[in-house]
Amino acid sequence: MTKTMAQLPYHYGVKVRVFPSTEQKRLIKRNSDASRFIYNEMNGMNKDLFWLKQVKIPITIVLNRIADLTERLKQPSTAISNSHGWLNHPDFDSLMKANAIKNYKTAWKLFHQVHQAGTPKFHKRGYTQTYQTSCLYGAKVLEPAMSNGSVRLTDTHHLWLPKLGRLRFKGLPPKILERANDIRIGTTTVSMDAVGHYFVSLQIGSEHPFVAKQHAIESKVGIDLNLDNFLTDSNEQVIENPRYYRMIKGKLAKAQRKLSRRARRAKKAQRRLSESKNYQKQRLQVAKLQLKVANQRKNFLHHVSTALIKNHDLVVAEELRSENMLRNHALAMSISDVGWRTLLGMLAYKADLYGRKFLTIDPRNTTQTCSHCGHVMTGKSKLTLADRKWTCPSCGTLHVRDHNAAKNILAKGLATL
Repeated sequence: MTKTMAQLPYHYGVKVRVFPSTEQKRLIKRNSDASRFIYNEMNGMNKDLFWLKQVKIPITIVLNRIADLTERLKQPSTAISNSHGWLNHPDFDSLMKANAIKNYKTAWKLFHQVHQAGTPKFHKRGYTQTYQTSCLYGAKVLEPAMSNGSVRLTDTHHLWLPKLGRLRFKGLPPKILERANDIRIGTTTVSMDAVGHYFVSLQIGSEHPFVAKQHAIESKVGIDLNLDNFLTDSNEQVIENPRYYRMIKGKLAKAQRKLSRRARRAKKAQRRLSESKNYQKQRLQVAKLQLKVANQRKNFLHHVSTALIKNHDLVVAEELRSENMLRNHALAMSISDVGWRTLLGMLAYKADLYGRKFLTIDPRNTTQTCSHCGHVMTGKSKLTLADRKWTCPSCGTLHVRDHNAAKNILAKGLATL
């Protein structure tokens, strides 16, 4: 019996850029809008049901409405399509509808599990587009691969998607193409960013690992993340902070002021922003600047995380609460610029991918503790951000602040194993 995606032991995600035709762009926009509409319709029905249940007086019209909504939410796909006939148009991918409903239910599931992101919210229209579909395999397909599903590769530069047809793509790693017969495709996301670039993200699974496990090299490292030099490890290696946003901040601010002026002029002339060519032209310039910073930062973080995981059997980092740290208005911009949370996420999934170990520990007192004798600096002697070097009053050891913290982080990580 053929295994499902969930039953496969190894999973991987790839994102490739695609180049759709004008007709394909229209279909992507229609499916994106429909996906957002279905999500919002589910959200609206649940909110109505919640508030109607707060009514304690047994009014017939309220009870009938509650019964109707409860029945519709049992089979939301059929109920929404029956209420809004335009969703039955042949332009729409039926699996897009199913995935929109699934995503809404998943959002509720995450809320009940984590209670941090809040309840599902209304998705407003923006300059980006996205929708999800799924790759299905027919009953006659005995060995699912990347070339025989409803989402499939037709050759090394083209793929086939439901409703869209044949799309040219670039950027699929050679290691995936070489093993196309051993890999099956799962959920597929079609998206467009604010600049107008189109992408297809493929969730793929296999019986065999996508990356060869790295050999043990008996190397352990603790890393201290900071704003002064981005990263210092317990081996005294320092990675400088590139500060990509600061490099482009002035140019971006100038472009945003220009965008704001054009928005005011369009409003004064009673033109919609979507129909104002000057505004849209400038919006594209701002989006390109922001995309450049995001891509530079992501590329930097990928190189750093891959080097750390490949060169060490164990990597230990401090568990940072970026949300709390961003409340410090003096450091908020610098904290957002470095991308610490993104780095920790990359280290976590790459450790699983390469068969390494990655831990996060409580950072409490890792900076204030002497890594040589364990003395903790407290009270008036407590270190401030300005103290980059200090001498332990107990054992007299001279410490470089960040290197000492990295050694303490590694020691804490080893103690938890």
